[in-house]
Amino acid sequence: MTLFRSALVATCLTVAAMGAHADLLDDIMKSKKIRISTDFAIPPAGMMDANMQPSGSDVETAKLLAKDWGLEIVWVPTTGATRIPNVNTGKADIIISTLSVTPERAKVIDFSKPYAVLQSVVGAPKATAIKDWADLKGKSVTVTRGTTQDTELSAMANDKGFKVVRYDDDATMVTAGATGQAEAVATSVALVNAISSKSPNKPWEPKFVIRNFDLAIGTKQGEPRLQAKLNEWVTANLKNGKLSDIYKKYYGVALPASMTN
Repeated sequence: MTLFRSALVATCLTVAAMGAHADLLDDIMKSKKIRISTDFAIPPAGMMDANMQPSGSDVETAKLLAKDWGLEIVWVPTTGATRIPNVNTGKADIIISTLSVTPERAKVIDFSKPYAVLQSVVGAPKATAIKDWADLKGKSVTVTRGTTQDTELSAMANDKGFKVVRYDDDATMVTAGATGQAEAVATSVALVNAISSKSPNKPWEPKFVIRNFDLAIGTKQGEPRLQAKLNEWVTANLKNGKLSDIYKKYYGVALPASMTN
C-alpha cells in the first residue's frame, strides 16, 4: 500500500506539472503580441530602410503572419549565432530570419513547413579564378559564425585545404569582402551581390553553388500547437501566392513551383 500511495502521489504530481506547463501559443494569443527573432543586417531578407524601420523579405513575412493572426510584433534583433538561443531561452517566440532547415538544428529546435528557399554559394571577386572546391586550396573562405555555411565548410576545410575565417554578423562579413579583407565568402547570393554593390571597382560574383536550403520558421521544441498553426499559415500563404509575391519582390524570381503547388 505504501508503494501504491507513493506511485499515486508521483502520478498526480506529474499530471499537475503537465497541466501547469504553459502553452506558448496560448500565451501569444492572450498577450496579442508575438516576439519574432529577425536579423536586420542581411539584405534583402532583413535590413533597415531610409527611415530606420525594419524592411526585407523576412520582415514582410513576419508582418503578414502577425496581421493574419491579429497580433502586434515585438522585434527581437538577432545575428546568425543568436537566433536559436533566442527561442530556447524564451527571449523570442519564433525565428523568421533566413533560418535554413538542417538535421543539426532539428535536434535543438522545431521547424515549420518551408516558406522560402536560400541558395548557398561561394563568392569571390570576378577576376578570381574559382570554379569549384579544388580552386579554394590554400585560400581563406569567410563565413558568418553560426550559419549553415560555417557548419558545412568547417567540416570540410582540412580535407579541401582551405581556411575558414568567421565574423559574428553578415554586415561585418560584407564589409570584409568589400574592403578586400576576404578572399572568398560562403553565403547567400544576395550577400555576394551586397559585397559587389559596395565594391564597384572590384565587383564580386557567385562562383559555384554549395547547395539550396529550405527556409522555415523556427520554434522551441515541445510546442506542437504553435507548430501546427504555423504550418497551416505557411500552407495557406503558399497556396494564395502571398509568400511567393514577397520573395519575388526582393529576389526577382518567384518561389519554386514545387513549393507553391
